[in-house]
Amino acid sequence: MSYFPGIPKIQFEGPSSKNPFAFKHYNPDELVEGKTMRDHMRFAAAYWHVMRNGLGDPFGGGTALMPWDDQSDSVENAIKRADVFFEFLDKMDIGYYCFHDRDIAPELNNLAKSNEALEKVTDHLLQLQQSTGKKLLWGTACLFSHPRYAHGAGTSPNAEVFAYGAAQVKAALDATLKLGGEGYVFWGGREGYATLLNTDMKRELDHLAALLHLAVDYAKKIGFTGQFYIEPKPREPSTHQYDSDAAACLNFLREYGLMDHLKLNLETNHATLAGHTMLHEMTVAAAAGALGSIDANQGDELIGWDTDQFPTDIYLTTSIMLKLLESGGFTTGGLNFDAKRRRESHEPEDLFHAHIGGMDAFARGLKSAAAIRADGRLEEFVTKRYASWNEGIGAKVETKAISLEEISAHVLSQPEPKLASGRQEMLENLVNEFI
Repeated sequence: MSYFPGIPKIQFEGPSSKNPFAFKHYNPDELVEGKTMRDHMRFAAAYWHVMRNGLGDPFGGGTALMPWDDQSDSVENAIKRADVFFEFLDKMDIGYYCFHDRDIAPELNNLAKSNEALEKVTDHLLQLQQSTGKKLLWGTACLFSHPRYAHGAGTSPNAEVFAYGAAQVKAALDATLKLGGEGYVFWGGREGYATLLNTDMKRELDHLAALLHLAVDYAKKIGFTGQFYIEPKPREPSTHQYDSDAAACLNFLREYGLMDHLKLNLETNHATLAGHTMLHEMTVAAAAGALGSIDANQGDELIGWDTDQFPTDIYLTTSIMLKLLESGGFTTGGLNFDAKRRRESHEPEDLFHAHIGGMDAFARGLKSAAAIRADGRLEEFVTKRYASWNEGIGAKVETKAISLEEISAHVLSQPEPKLASGRQEMLENLVNEFI
């Protein structure tokens, strides 16, 4: 049975194609810098948006047409959703997917029953993976939707809630291992505060670190060798979330001895909410050797919440792929479309248009980034800008081979430094040559 009978398998037809169900720029087998586009991108579909997002917003209910879904919490309905999802992955030629435990199997307000349902659905998902070759990029536990997590999970003031969340993480890790997941993500959707008047911040951070250490220890016990990630987001739903941006996450990981165990899963829309660009967040993570995976989307700068739009900005995708190529590319992560259709785009075929656009946008970004690197002018400019650090006083500072007194004596013996232009506009023009 086909759940998308009018949708063909999406194939590359080139820039001249007018077919809305075809890739114009994403050619999965095309080589860029010696690697196929497929391997560069490692595209993944988000189960929560494709299968579970009803397209509601703060001012109205859902509009999404999902004729295969009877809206029940039955395991049978969850299994049917999995069949629909894998047909979607096949027609889109997307090789990976990501999930929260409560996306794929129902929350039954009883952990034993919920775990039993999760076990049955993952049995079916494993069969689907084996028959199609699709893979799980990463799994995670939904520790933010249920009312029990209103005050957080790992940071809850209630120890029993913490314990429930930890038990849920255990089951989600078991499921991720079972499905051969290449990673596991912690997103602190409620791990923060609404007001500091009722919050012991130090204690909450200690507890969050304890949860992560428990997960790391359990992973070793069960033989899970996938990469752990933490995902930054500054606010929403909390007033302030502890994993507010890349720098805050890295500081937290260093403080609690977790740097060797977690990398960052970055999201463009979260960077926007933090007042940063995605390039900034990627640069911070890459400098620390912690750039792991990417939730691919974009936000609307005119709207103050997490709009999770599909990426269409070629300048954005170029900057992301430029930094990714500079960092050596993905080793464990990939580009997961944590993005949803607009509320007005409610028909099933809109799922395809949205992902086609996102994949083409990143393909154009990859090709532009590779061309910029091959051209070499941008890299050459940055190298020359910092040339004074390669010798003399600069080299002595970098190698810690000089004292403050010696620096002072050097400055007193030299004329006033002369600054060269940063040439920002010229470099922006240079980048635009390739977009």
